[in-house]
Amino acid sequence: MRKLLRWVLALSIISILSGCNAPKSHLSKFNQFFEAADFEKARNFAQKKTSQKDTPRGEDLLWSLQIGSIDRIEGNYTQSTEMFDVCEDMMTHFDSENSGIGHAVGAVAVNENIVPYTGQVYDGVMVNTYKAMNFMSTGQYDLARVEFNRALDRQRRAKETFSKEIQKQKDEISADENSENVQKSLDNSEMQKRLEEVYPSLYNFSAYPDFVNPFATYMAGLFFLIEGDYSKSIDLLKESAGMMPENTMILQDLDVVERALSEGEAIESTVWVIFENGLGPVKEEFRIDLPLFIFTDNVRYVGIALPKLMFRQAALPYLELKTDSTTSKTQLVADMDRVVQTEFEKDFKGILTRAIISTTAKAAAQYALENNSNSSWAAVAMAVYNFVSTAADVRIWTALPKDIQAARLVIPENGDLTLYGPTLTPIQVKIGNCNYAIVYVRMISTAHQPSIEIMTF
Repeated sequence: MRKLLRWVLALSIISILSGCNAPKSHLSKFNQFFEAADFEKARNFAQKKTSQKDTPRGEDLLWSLQIGSIDRIEGNYTQSTEMFDVCEDMMTHFDSENSGIGHAVGAVAVNENIVPYTGQVYDGVMVNTYKAMNFMSTGQYDLARVEFNRALDRQRRAKETFSKEIQKQKDEISADENSENVQKSLDNSEMQKRLEEVYPSLYNFSAYPDFVNPFATYMAGLFFLIEGDYSKSIDLLKESAGMMPENTMILQDLDVVERALSEGEAIESTVWVIFENGLGPVKEEFRIDLPLFIFTDNVRYVGIALPKLMFRQAALPYLELKTDSTTSKTQLVADMDRVVQTEFEKDFKGILTRAIISTTAKAAAQYALENNSNSSWAAVAMAVYNFVSTAADVRIWTALPKDIQAARLVIPENGDLTLYGPTLTPIQVKIGNCNYAIVYVRMISTAHQPSIEIMTF
């Protein structure tokens, strides 16, 4: 028993020293730099958190995503693409080499923070979309086409990915030695009530269909419009219009492409303003005590920690565009909060399942110690370990925007465009002589000037 006691105490110390709660504090620090638009400090901080190993581990993918975003915002398109290439290599590695059994054991013994961050479906879609935008900025249109096709293919495979995840959840439950107790806990009405009280928004939002990211779909449709591939553009714009039926701008894009395809009508010179607005969600931990069906109520600590999405502020409600003769206002193309929440809601059952499996296993071990030890010290040590190792996985790509909006105007003869909005000082943009243009605006908050990128075609 002394040997068991030493083992339990060692686990407690390892949990503390290994920083099983570290991702939360690390992300908070990074977010402080990023929200202040101090991109140099944010990048340096993220780089120090990567392992620099040939094989990805820990939060390598997460921090690489953050760095790729910063490089893109600062106009370092080649560096951004190279970093996103690294991210994609990591995702491929995790898809092909990931040991599900080993990670499941680690997550049950400690918590999900011990498992490497392997990325979400929307992470991959945004990586390919951003790479496509980088290639558009550097005039590498063939490579942009490849990346848009990859983004669209990821979306098509999303349903298959989640079907596998659902089966994996079932396998995890059936393979667990406490499977009957775990299933009873999952099915318990009191638990569902507690979750709805703590997290009502999880059960009250409108998901995007089939896990599609409307931004990726729209930008691909716009790219193929500019490229003159109208037959491909029209299908994507129809899909975008179906997801955003109130967006009249997308309907205008669809109308001009339909007329170009059916009547051979030339598309007039157009400028699109793409507005990445604010900051996407973060995750926070919340703990709840639930009625777990174990062996007895005689345990010193039983609880689970779960992640909760917290939504941050938009920079502006919209951007306005003005030329000598025309004005326009940006309209919502993609609610990134909703994109993230759609996937999170689908993942949540698995997150909850693994949390209950872990807590049930720890509670069973604590129960065994209570009943087999001449002293309660071993059980106390196990209770301490249960507490320090109970932590939610709050890792998430926090450099993404809250939402993405767009507007379109005919390019003025003088090429001058003014951007303004509530609390935003007017910004003059010179488009120049071209057939088409994209003005890409990234604004984190009203406290900082937006970054502006101009692409001409």
